[in-house]
Amino acid sequence: MLRLALAGTRTDGLRVALTAFSALLATLAILAALTVIAIPELPYPDAPGQFRHNEHYANPLLDEPGLRFGTALTLLLLTIPVIALAAQCTRLGAPARDRRLAGFRLAGATPGQATLIAVAETGLAVLLGAAAGTGVYFGLRVPLDRTDASGLRALPTDVLPPTPAIAGVIAALPLVAALAAALLMRRVAIGPLGVVRTARRKRGPLPWPGVLIVLGLISFSSLVPVIRWFTERESEPPLWLLNLLGIGGAVIAMLGVVLGTGWISHASGRILHRFERFPSALLAARRLTNDPWHGARTFAALLACVIVGGGAAMMRGYFEIQRELELRSMENDAPRYAYEGDNFYLESMNLVDLAIVAAVVIAAGGLLVAVSESIVSRRRAYAALVASGVPRGVLARSVLWQALAPTVPSVLLALAVGTQLLWSFTGTEVSNYGLSAPFTVPWDTIASYGVLAVAAVAASVGISLLFLRGSTAVEELRAT
Repeated sequence: MLRLALAGTRTDGLRVALTAFSALLATLAILAALTVIAIPELPYPDAPGQFRHNEHYANPLLDEPGLRFGTALTLLLLTIPVIALAAQCTRLGAPARDRRLAGFRLAGATPGQATLIAVAETGLAVLLGAAAGTGVYFGLRVPLDRTDASGLRALPTDVLPPTPAIAGVIAALPLVAALAAALLMRRVAIGPLGVVRTARRKRGPLPWPGVLIVLGLISFSSLVPVIRWFTERESEPPLWLLNLLGIGGAVIAMLGVVLGTGWISHASGRILHRFERFPSALLAARRLTNDPWHGARTFAALLACVIVGGGAAMMRGYFEIQRELELRSMENDAPRYAYEGDNFYLESMNLVDLAIVAAVVIAAGGLLVAVSESIVSRRRAYAALVASGVPRGVLARSVLWQALAPTVPSVLLALAVGTQLLWSFTGTEVSNYGLSAPFTVPWDTIASYGVLAVAAVAASVGISLLFLRGSTAVEELRAT
């Protein structure tokens, strides 16, 4: 089974390699988060419920006990675009793999055996990537284990996650990947004459994901009233309730945005078909209405990054005005310059912005793979259009229309949801040292995230168009 799973052409080898590389990145991110969590908490001798600084690390994000959870959570969020990249890589060269699976069926394999071979290919690729990522993690610990003049480390290279946790990551990633592949193939019939998938729904998607967005926003915005209600009664809210309202609400809202892309794609296709008269826009409109869920599959990770970016922009504005209020409250007691160097939270947001940009780049890589695969898989249709007289430039513009038409409104929706999630914390007033000031929305930072996302999509589509000329050759009409 393993030999058959790794058999195939260079495209199959490239698919396995890219999937393994994505699993390597995900393994590094997860192990880094587990390492941050493994940093020991040091309680005060006279205050058992409170913890002091570790005093082993130069970075306050690792040294302060109250900030390590957020650091670990940010590292885990980086795995979202990486996993999406792996999902897109598994579709690379899918038509050739389908023909190979059909050949197995023609040689006598049962449908279950053919499906098992396809699932084993994904699981084995992820297993190789997870093992390689673990090797890279341990290999980098020694050269990165350095201390500065004060004896402080830049990274937590002196601690290790528990051995069962490391083994669990290596075992869980390929298992989850194999189960996801099996789930995606539940409606696929592998026969000796080819791979048959169930027909897509005839009607367009409904806007029901908007309900998820509203429920998620209501759940997240109720955090502050719930905490205030418990505080007024001199008690602490249960942790499970805070996680349910906060994390659960954010996940539900994010899921609503991703699933709502299908409706946005369908609506964008209908609008293009109704008002545009250019051939490229009409071709893109037909693609969008025929397969509106294509955008939900390809833009999911990118939209998740945009949502996080919108929330990060609101937090940056919150920290900026807090610092301004602190300076105003201190200027009568000490010179202003004495407090201008206290930019810890703003510098921490710079690291968050860097992580979001890296996540957007990784998501753009997954989008590049998806669009390139879409062009190659439709090469017969594109070749037929060129043979009938359609210029290649029209086809290139249609691919760009198909990508950008649902992307722009989806990015705007993701930014609106991300900023609204944090509005309950930052939108009313910022109080500090007895002073208050209205919160101003950082429109420039929010707009920069939107421009970055749209530019990443445009750049990915532009690079993928390099495959269009080879995919529109007349000889492709003979391809099976």
